[in-house]
Amino acid sequence: MEEIKNKRLNRESAGLTQKLPIKVIQFGEGNFLRAFVDYVIDQLNKKADFNAGVAVIQPLSGGLINMLNEQDGLYNLFMKGVKKGEEIQRQETISCIQKGINPYEDYEAYLELAKEEELEFLISNTTEAGIAFDENDTLEGKPHNSFPAKVTALLYKRFKHFNGAEDKGLSIIPCELINYNADTLKEIILKYAELWNLEGEFISWIKDHNDFHNTLVDRIVPGYPKDDIDSYQSQLELEDKLIVSAEVFLLWVIEGGENLKSKIPFDKIDENILIVDDLQPYRTRKVRILNGAHTTMVPFSILFGNETVKQTVDHEFTGKFISDTVFEEINPTLKLSEDELNSFAEEVFDRFRNPFIKHQLSSIALNSISKFKVRVLPSLLSFQKKYNRLPLRLTFAFACLIRFYRGEWNGHSLPVNDDKKTTSELKHAWELHSYKEITERVLKNTSFWDTDLTQVPQLEEKTALALELIETKGIEEGFKIFTEKFE
Repeated sequence: MEEIKNKRLNRESAGLTQKLPIKVIQFGEGNFLRAFVDYVIDQLNKKADFNAGVAVIQPLSGGLINMLNEQDGLYNLFMKGVKKGEEIQRQETISCIQKGINPYEDYEAYLELAKEEELEFLISNTTEAGIAFDENDTLEGKPHNSFPAKVTALLYKRFKHFNGAEDKGLSIIPCELINYNADTLKEIILKYAELWNLEGEFISWIKDHNDFHNTLVDRIVPGYPKDDIDSYQSQLELEDKLIVSAEVFLLWVIEGGENLKSKIPFDKIDENILIVDDLQPYRTRKVRILNGAHTTMVPFSILFGNETVKQTVDHEFTGKFISDTVFEEINPTLKLSEDELNSFAEEVFDRFRNPFIKHQLSSIALNSISKFKVRVLPSLLSFQKKYNRLPLRLTFAFACLIRFYRGEWNGHSLPVNDDKKTTSELKHAWELHSYKEITERVLKNTSFWDTDLTQVPQLEEKTALALELIETKGIEEGFKIFTEKFE
């Protein structure tokens, strides 16, 4: 790399000295929130006059707050990806963060945020384990062990400071990757209020004047590009220790109504942000299409000879197989409109083709049996129920999954990565003498599928046929013959 930059990135060196009022408290200073939420807020500030400053709270005792404060909250975000077949590379200097607070070192500074007049939002991403109840937390904790306890103490401070004013409640938007994240957080906050014997008026204020919004978030954020940092830094005039990289794609689905829409002008920026009455169809869409395509392709594509997601979708045979699986067998089983599903699926394939992310199939092979049950099997069963016939490709992919768990292929070991009970059961199944016996044993295993799949019409017969063809003819030729014999 060239000689280190003479100047470190900060507001004076970057000429970004405008002060913004604290409208957002953000729990979490990690790569995802900085590449996702702070990017969105920055776009709102630049394009929609949102005028929102962010105060970032370090949720754990170790973190990046000191480094973030050294750069006055500034950092550069590099976005790379494919959109409608076109490669896109963008760089933005994110400037919405006004301060970072470590409550483990300065708890009073954290509580002082409760007094901010213009505060409207609380956003978080403290990992799936973060939204949890710790019965040892007390109101006087400095700081508390759990994230929900910290939030409860902050809200109580705000309630007391503003004498329970109805307009001083917050819109609370957690981004943790659990279903019903806001509902769960609200439930735990109310549990703390009860544990700490807080006033009934405070409990009513939480319920009636604070809005909790369940969310679904999606963006691949590789984070700090340490392996290629010289290349990134050479594109900047100022030295940045907090560079973050992300894909171009972004999806944020938030449960809410007109009140939230009036508070945040998402419609004024060109980002994939949806405010909906019920996000469950969108969650199902993501699990079945994005995650389902991943899980479908892993055994099938590895057995074919591919190593990455991009190789899979770029290859004439494997790419068409996965595309047809999604558009012809998964999408028709979902409840959203065809246009909406197809548009989302096209974005998914753009993400799969991203030349800037090398996504190894072996890295997403973990727990493939349980993933298949959640992500793929519902599509297979829904298709069979809707059309009274099995889906061709999903059935073949199911057979590929069973063959994958044999653990070797053409003299090479396969990257099977699952718990001992699962791998042991599949190993015993492969000790049986016929493909019919192997298939029957696997399909009857209710610990895998929560149901006896031999009861699904023709599934046992067709899976056994596919399994034999995979073993004797290979993936491509086997699928060709399977297609001819499927009807």
